[in-house]
Parts: sequence; structure tokens; C-alpha cells
Amino acid sequence: MIRLDNIGLTFTRDGEQTEVLRGLTLDIPAGRFIAVLGPSGVGKSTLLRVVAGLLAPNTGSVTLETKADSKHLPVAMVFQDARLLPWRKVWSNVAFGLEHGQFSAAERRAKSEAALALVGLTGFSERYPHELSGGQRQRVALARALAVEPDILLMDEPFAALDAITRESLQDELTRVHAATGKTIIFVTHSIDEAVHIADEVVVLNGKPAKLAATVAIDVPRPRQRESVEIALLVARLRDELAETPAASWAI
Repeated sequence: MIRLDNIGLTFTRDGEQTEVLRGLTLDIPAGRFIAVLGPSGVGKSTLLRVVAGLLAPNTGSVTLETKADSKHLPVAMVFQDARLLPWRKVWSNVAFGLEHGQFSAAERRAKSEAALALVGLTGFSERYPHELSGGQRQRVALARALAVEPDILLMDEPFAALDAITRESLQDELTRVHAATGKTIIFVTHSIDEAVHIADEVVVLNGKPAKLAATVAIDVPRPRQRESVEIALLVARLRDELAETPAASWAI
């Protein structure tokens, strides 16, 4: 589904070059849930934008094998900020990405309602964003991404601004959505616990420029218990992998 081959990226600003990514090679099979873990500023979000095609690498190549057609997008992205349009109702926000495709008004509404049901927001379609909680707004953002039926879902720390209880609830919701849809997901986080709880595999970026430091398979059956011995051992292993990174850069 996704192949990154020796990806390197350098930004040039005011005549000065900053190398952000170097020599990243990674294969992600279809349907895999990958968490990209690393300290703040290491280049995780930049890597997502390279996969999405929003940034072109200076070296290497990105290959996406998708089933997208004129009515489906290959990639959709969810950000830390829900980025909802305040003057639109919830269903209309979800349908936004469908307005430039080959869909009738009735089809857009139906797809919007189906996506809202998938994220647990049946009955919320006529509300406005200001009538929702932070967690509900992020669910709408996820529904908007799912409505275009992408093969690949990219998520850039979408739960980072939420309180701990809401965050854990949405982590569980996302794993349920993944199981229901089988989509390939790349989820950026700087929380070790979050990465271990949600992902099939954790990809660790470290250093400046960022390099692939480790890949760790999370072979723990779902549903996962946050306080289980297996989870604790994997968290400890990832901490060992990142022993050279200052502890202050990491979310516990």
C-alpha cells in the first residue's frame, strides 16, 4: 500500500538549509495501523505531508498503491484542530469533501450520515460545531475524512488537545473504526502510551535530521488493557529505544 524509499527532505529559508528527514525507508501493508512516534519537532508531521503529497522529498520516492477512483480519494487527513466550518451544520461539514466529486445532494447527505454513524454521532447531524464538545468535534473531523472513502487515513496528533478521559475514549473509538473499515492508518503522536495502545506497529523517528530509529510490532490482542503487563513491557521497550532523547520531549 505505501512504500517510502530512502526519503530525504531539506528546507531552504533565507539561504540556510535545514535537513529534516534523512534516508527513511519503510513499507506499510494495506490495512496496517501504524503509529509514528517521536519527540516534538522531530519531523513526524512533515513525514505525513510527504506521504500525502503535500511536500515533495529532495531524495527518494513515495509509492502509494490505492484503489481510488473518480468518486474516492486515495488519502484523507485529520489534524489536531478539527477545522470545522462554524456556519455549517455537522452533516454539511462532513459532506464538504464530497462537493467537488460526482455526487448528488442526496448522495452527499447519505454518505455524511453513514460516516457520522461510524464514529458514534448518529443524531448529531443538525447541530453546529459550537454545540459540540471538543471530542465530538474531532469525531466530526474523522467522519469528514471517512466520508470520502480514502484507502489511507493520515492523522496528525488528532487527540493531543483533548483531556485525558476524552482522549482515551477516542483512542478506543478509532481502533473500532479501524477494525470496521480495514483502512491503512498512519497516526502521528509523541505519546508512547497512546502509540502502544492503538497501533499494530510503532515507527520511531529520532535525531536531527530525523531517521528511522526502530520499528516495534505491538503483538497484543484487542481489546487492550492499558495497565496490562504486556503493554507495560512494550512501553518500557520503546523508552529504551529512545533513551538518548531528553525525557522532557516526551508525553507520558
